[in-house]
Amino acid sequence: MFTVRELDLQVLEDILKGCTILGTGGGGSFERGFETVKKDFENRKSFRLIGLDEVPDETLVATPYHCGAIRPTDATTESEHVRRTEEPSPLVAFRALERYMSKKFFAAISTELGGGNTATALSVAANQGIPIVDADPAGRSVPELVHTTFFVEGVPITPMAVATDVGDIVIIPQVVDDFRAEAIARAIAVVSGGHAGVVDHPVTGKRLKTTVIPGAISYAETLGKALREARASGANVIEAIVNAGKGYALFEGTVKDDCKWEIKEGFTYGDILLAGKGVYEGQEFDIWFKNENIIAWLDGEVYITAPDLICVLESKTGEPITNPNCKQGMNVSVVGFSAPEQWRTAKGLEVLGPAHFGFDAVYIPIEKRIKE
Repeated sequence: MFTVRELDLQVLEDILKGCTILGTGGGGSFERGFETVKKDFENRKSFRLIGLDEVPDETLVATPYHCGAIRPTDATTESEHVRRTEEPSPLVAFRALERYMSKKFFAAISTELGGGNTATALSVAANQGIPIVDADPAGRSVPELVHTTFFVEGVPITPMAVATDVGDIVIIPQVVDDFRAEAIARAIAVVSGGHAGVVDHPVTGKRLKTTVIPGAISYAETLGKALREARASGANVIEAIVNAGKGYALFEGTVKDDCKWEIKEGFTYGDILLAGKGVYEGQEFDIWFKNENIIAWLDGEVYITAPDLICVLESKTGEPITNPNCKQGMNVSVVGFSAPEQWRTAKGLEVLGPAHFGFDAVYIPIEKRIKE
């Protein structure tokens, strides 16, 4: 027997709020994600969380998520105009991959920590009547399919399924490599209204235990709960988040201009420019993102880079700000968290370090930067 934790609506909200903080500007909208799970909860769907160590070795677990570019939270996506399917595309893809493999998945696992994509995994699991695993293969949100500890550990991404809101279902039995899988899934999303549902990495419980980051969902819940309780008590919300996540306060300032951004090849690129306040008066902070916040400069010098987490929050409320939603005049705080150890290996840095994104910068762990 294994122990399963039933999640109520408050816990789901805490989890998704924490995931949005850890989403480093990406991972989808908290509002839309919470709306999805709330609707499922009201329709009497059961949300269950199982520990990584309790997943039976011989069972299969798969990863459902949305793939596509991100937009302002008040924008209507192209896919909403063309949608023809009644069920969400990740759920369609999940069931399609089960049919293709002639096997039922024991559980789902979130592909990343984000308000939207973690909600997607929770919703798919609830609608399938299966648990979600308290783990993930990123420990943050990430822009590309290759950015998983599955890739770092050599777990095949295929077979995989892609479903669109238009009604297409594509089964991909094999790819040359994960970079090619990224190109294929992204291309399908681009020609299908900007988004697609993907399910990949069907993996045994035994292999799963040696590849992903344990306790990731519980960690996100800790941050979301800390934020909620700090607000209720009138405590400093930024300090509460930093302390709960064992993170670092990096900067506080005002957004100088509306975030400059563009969508290119299925990704959203942009910059956030901040002018310092308080102890940071007279300093400038610049963040570059590719869906997620990737690299930051302090007064023109490289400061923090991926794979470490760069998270932008409203200073007063602690509300995480997703890209590209920073507006001129906003008062924001930037906090950081250490990347999971898998990302600090040679292979991890090869795909999620600054060089992967075209920057001539050496990765220096955030804790070392802070000491300096």
